[in-house]
Amino acid sequence: MTRPPTAAQRRVVDAADPVTGRLRGTEPQLAALVLRGLAFRHPRPPHNHFLTPAGHRLRESAPEAAEPVVVAPATAGVFAARIGGEDGPVSGPARTREVHSAWQGLLELRRMTNPDGSVDRPCGWERTHLVQAAALALEAAGHRPSTRDDMAGYRVRATPQPEAVAVRDPDGAALRDCAQTLERAGWQVSEHNEPRTRASYLLASPRRS
Repeated sequence: MTRPPTAAQRRVVDAADPVTGRLRGTEPQLAALVLRGLAFRHPRPPHNHFLTPAGHRLRESAPEAAEPVVVAPATAGVFAARIGGEDGPVSGPARTREVHSAWQGLLELRRMTNPDGSVDRPCGWERTHLVQAAALALEAAGHRPSTRDDMAGYRVRATPQPEAVAVRDPDGAALRDCAQTLERAGWQVSEHNEPRTRASYLLASPRRS
């Protein structure tokens, strides 16, 4: 049976980039994680190391890695896609660059971790971070998230259904645009109505094939 990682190696895993899984550590630490099947070395220069699916699972098992109900704003120092309802400005050149970089990193993660190297459907990380993944797809495509003071724009929330998020937008045309964006990003999308208000919303799930 493979020995568990040391405390130092576990800190390297816990500090991995939350989107791409890129690791930073000493060469012995990274090599040990590769031997344990928790990381792999990218074959192309600069030969960075990234978490494997097993490494992502280990990282998510850490109490400090658990996601809060409300995603922290980008100003906290770690990138977080806007799920809607946060404080602060929703756009700007710096934010646009951050979102673009995060989306490209997620596409690379798909290529590296999907068995067939496909980038047109979600990967394992997205299935364990449904709200964040769907919000990133929307924000990267230019959709406007709502804020705490302005309900206009999308909001992505978890649902009781496994592997499904709810997407709401008071603008019906914008909601339909959100559906098209998520479908292009590899999600299965269906439109529904709230039982009491009859307001439309989307249910979106990562496509498997």
